[in-house]
Amino acid sequence: MVVGDIATGTEVLVIGGGPGGYVAAIRGGQLGLDVTLVEKDAYGGTCLNEGCIPSKALIHATGLADEVGDAEQMGIHADPAVDMKGLVGWKDGVVDQLTNGVEKLCKANGVNLISGRAEFVDENTARVAHGGEGQGSESIEFEHAIIATGSRPVQLPGLHFDGNRILDSTGALNLDEVPESMLVVGGGYIGMELSTVLAKLGCDVTVVEMLDDILPGYQDDVKRIIRNRAEEHGIDFHFGEAAQGWEEAGGEALVTTETEDGDTHEYTAEKVLVAVGRRAVTDTVNLDGIGLEPNEDGTIETDHQARTDVEHVFAVGDVAGEPMLAHKAYKEGHVAAEVIAGEPAALDYQAVPAAVFTDPEIGTVGMTEAEAEEAGFDPIVGEMPLRASGRALTLGADEGFVRIVADAETEFVLGAQIVAPEASELIAEVGLAIEMGAQLEDIAATIHTHPTLSEAVAEAAANARDMAVHTLNR
Repeated sequence: MVVGDIATGTEVLVIGGGPGGYVAAIRGGQLGLDVTLVEKDAYGGTCLNEGCIPSKALIHATGLADEVGDAEQMGIHADPAVDMKGLVGWKDGVVDQLTNGVEKLCKANGVNLISGRAEFVDENTARVAHGGEGQGSESIEFEHAIIATGSRPVQLPGLHFDGNRILDSTGALNLDEVPESMLVVGGGYIGMELSTVLAKLGCDVTVVEMLDDILPGYQDDVKRIIRNRAEEHGIDFHFGEAAQGWEEAGGEALVTTETEDGDTHEYTAEKVLVAVGRRAVTDTVNLDGIGLEPNEDGTIETDHQARTDVEHVFAVGDVAGEPMLAHKAYKEGHVAAEVIAGEPAALDYQAVPAAVFTDPEIGTVGMTEAEAEEAGFDPIVGEMPLRASGRALTLGADEGFVRIVADAETEFVLGAQIVAPEASELIAEVGLAIEMGAQLEDIAATIHTHPTLSEAVAEAAANARDMAVHTLNR
């Protein structure tokens, strides 16, 4: 303990108030544990403050404006104007409501909240430095600790974030004016989501990606629909080029890229968004103090109970590795708290859904056909194209499909890939099917409301059994 420190004690110390940390804290409080949560910035972490929630707010709003402005085929003629400052103000209001709610829920469940930055001193002590001049620090003795410090955007050499010309995703979400042009470095899910928002606001968007296509890890027919739709919105793509650096040129950024063969290209834009991934934040907590060494990518190894190599220390959320998803963090936070409380809890990652909020959305869960084959299954696949969905046609959104993968012998559902409006919602049904060990017949025989997009899920399951009636069987 440092001289002048205030010394306190707690059963469970949670470091980080993002999705994994605040859920662990609240669940711990519900289970009667004495929990202390330390957060250095804002409750809710990146997800609520700088990622999931603000981005989806802007995605919905710009999508609404775009839909209204492009509805001539429905006999609707409009030219909506977007007040960017008003839009950002509304988005910030949504964020504030949710982050304030997290703080209230923590307090209501008996969680002790401390503002500051925590780092380990030894295996049972952490020091919290409070922000602000003269605020001092305190030492906290703990029986168990949960590391939930999240992740930060990856910076590229020569393209460091300056908050003005070179932006990370947070900077892009806080723009109060629409730039004339934006160069987006990275065609992953963050780059594609924000490119779509900007393009719908009238920005001239160019995407540079070092790989040969967008959205690495997704199937080619999924990518094709998203890429084609993005191009309809005016987004220009350049693949196989890695950004090398930039310089100021005539009031814009001049960015140089290089191909694998050494060819160079130059692009100018008012702003540059670098969206090439995120890296776990484990360099702020002094892992040496508890004898933990992170992986090369900064993540911490954990077992099926979110426990690290140090018996009484747990890691949840982005610091525990891919997939870096808020809902995965929620589950890990739940499990860590329950294990500490002596509950029989464990993690099961077979049905972790993922969503990309592009136009249209992507929702996936479980295995693809190729992954099922690699795992030793003999997969069967059912598909329902949206062009055969009455509800999709009434929405003017017939690009996409629902695909379900199952085991041929048992017909147990193994996975799904959905490209459709509200795919992020539709995928939950298949996730539940995988979790409960359902078969194709369970989905196909369930009566779905008509007319809805969810009918396409049932038709895809029926199609895998050669029993679909609204699309040709395979």
